[in-house]
Amino acid sequence: MAGKFCVSLTHSKDDTDKATVAFVIANAAVASDKDTSKLTVFLGAAAALIVTSAIGVAAGSVVSNYVSEKTLQYVAGIGFVGIGVWTLVKA
Repeated sequence: MAGKFCVSLTHSKDDTDKATVAFVIANAAVASDKDTSKLTVFLGAAAALIVTSAIGVAAGSVVSNYVSEKTLQYVAGIGFVGIGVWTLVKA
């Protein structure tokens, strides 16, 4: 079971997932009411997702008023290629 947990943890989509799991584990070790601490962590993670999504939508709305869609596509493509090259160089 622990091995399966470790594999699924390493395949999580980003570091936020790992931080949330670590926070739950750390709080469960010290909290007297484990259900409350898990609920608090869940609500905090959900709120963080909502806030970051709202920021992304707002920023995208502002940027799209000043930059054309074609330019955004080129910038995104160059960014993905750059990240790929950086990953290969760093490996």
